[in-house]
Amino acid sequence: MTTTAPVYLSALGIVSSLGHGKEEVCDNLLAGRQPGIVQRCDLLVDGAPLFVAQVDALLPEPPEQLAAYASRNLGLSILALEEIRPQVDAAISRYGAHRVAVVMGTSTSGIAHGEEAVAYAKDHGRLPDGFDVRMQEIGSAGEALARYLGVTAPAYTISTACSSGAHALAAARRLLQTGIADAVLAGGADSICQLTTNGFQALSALSAGICNPFSRNRDGIMIGEGAAIFLVQREASEIALYGVGASSDAYSMTAPEPAGHGIGRAVRDALADAGITSNSIDYVHLHGTGTRHNDEVESKVVQQVFGAATPCSSSKAQIGHTLGAAGAMGAAHCWLAASSMNKKRLLPPHVWDGQAEDGLLADCLVERGAYLAPTASAIFLANAFGFGGSNVSLVIGKSG
Repeated sequence: MTTTAPVYLSALGIVSSLGHGKEEVCDNLLAGRQPGIVQRCDLLVDGAPLFVAQVDALLPEPPEQLAAYASRNLGLSILALEEIRPQVDAAISRYGAHRVAVVMGTSTSGIAHGEEAVAYAKDHGRLPDGFDVRMQEIGSAGEALARYLGVTAPAYTISTACSSGAHALAAARRLLQTGIADAVLAGGADSICQLTTNGFQALSALSAGICNPFSRNRDGIMIGEGAAIFLVQREASEIALYGVGASSDAYSMTAPEPAGHGIGRAVRDALADAGITSNSIDYVHLHGTGTRHNDEVESKVVQQVFGAATPCSSSKAQIGHTLGAAGAMGAAHCWLAASSMNKKRLLPPHVWDGQAEDGLLADCLVERGAYLAPTASAIFLANAFGFGGSNVSLVIGKSG
């Protein structure tokens, strides 16, 4: 199928507002549930209530030697990683620690700890004991996970806003294709903090309630958190990463290019890289943020490339916008839907109020209980578009 040899997403560890672990997340995702959405009054500076999609799981404490990196972000990453620890340890044993790389995407890292430290310093005139700047550094996401595992191949972090996690998977593929590594831990993690909630509030981009992608009543995003981490290898396994397309709008720091040229290029390049046409895609996992302009432009591109019949959905009304983890979450939802875990071959539903707007995706949005046709190959496209016009599309699906 692909113009170059695919790489394989051999294992997946995940935690989000849908739950901890593949089984719980898959069950809630495919049923269209929204278990982790809560209303909080401690995030916006004016104390206004805000809906967020929050992880409810107990997070592990990092080992003592990683205390300088301790953050909610690292806790989410470790929790996701530990789900696939046997497969990761087997890869390290097989290839050696010097041949296992780490690439993580994040947007907030542990900045919430920086917020707490500043508040403490304001009251006490000094930073709290134990605070280390590495807790909030963007680059700590990949570095800390590599130190946790004891691997010594390249380890780094990608931060391209909401496309970060998808870029991490693309980077993992390059590390394998170039022979720099034999296995890569790749994905994304982000956690809820005041920096992002108030930043989006300043842009008038937050939803007043639960976000409502592609509805005529949509009014913005809902912040979420979580981590999705893949073990990526050359050896064949059930789910493959067939193609990658990436582009930059070079248009605006906060808005997509209105005609969708950059987004369209990412989608078409991913298809070309996979060696397929749009007719081969059985389902599109939309970026679908619930903001007016993003949904308009993505609708335009998807309709141009796929027409009106290809099933599509966004998971943002279920897990919120997980920012730097969003691209990895979209890939993870495709992985779950394509895998043998999904015995009924259900498609992730689009959770919204059903109020369509002219020109936006509507009839192709997946309803609860919809499933793949028995003859479908389970080849999916996952979109991730970030601030500054950073666009990534991934072709993910059943191998063989």
